[in-house]
Amino acid sequence: MTDRSERTPDDRAGDRGLPGAGLVKGLAVTLKTMTRRSVTQQYPDVAPELPPRSRGVIALLEENCTVCMLCARECPDWCIYIDSHKEEVAVPGAARPRQRNVLDRFDIDFSLCMYCGICVEVCPFDALYWSPEFEYAEYDIKDLLHDKDHLGEWMGTVPPPPAHDPHGEPAKEEASAARKAAVPAARPAAPPVRPEPGAPGEATP
Repeated sequence: MTDRSERTPDDRAGDRGLPGAGLVKGLAVTLKTMTRRSVTQQYPDVAPELPPRSRGVIALLEENCTVCMLCARECPDWCIYIDSHKEEVAVPGAARPRQRNVLDRFDIDFSLCMYCGICVEVCPFDALYWSPEFEYAEYDIKDLLHDKDHLGEWMGTVPPPPAHDPHGEPAKEEASAARKAAVPAARPAAPPVRPEPGAPGEATP
């Protein structure tokens, strides 16, 4: 390998090539681009074709939320605010009533959210979903704080889950159900039948 300090001016001039070669290459790229059809989408007159699982806004399915606070703890921006209270539920036949958490407040501040999706991934009860809706800009930053009712309205725009790959591995629940259906229930063994007194094969006293 030749050191750059040992190269002569003639060698460096040969690397540059013909004068104006770079200009010709740039014009060639410009002409090539000008002959292509424009792919600019005229938004907002034409709605963009977004992927079905786009990260637009987070929707809340309130009946699935158990107030485990996992989404609020894992949020790196601390933009999820949850309040709840406990209620006693009388269970027939139980010695004492049970307690359950009731969701009072579930707010997401989208002015702080960075759309990382951690809250959707860590939710163990599928209470949070991604909606492809993204047109919720506001003139006041305070209006970007969506409460549980506003988050629940976005559930109508959540697309259905994609179909399962027929060549992929089945879910654990499906495999367990198929395994139980394939194995017939074990029949209880019949008790041994004792021969009657005097029957052949039994000694009489």
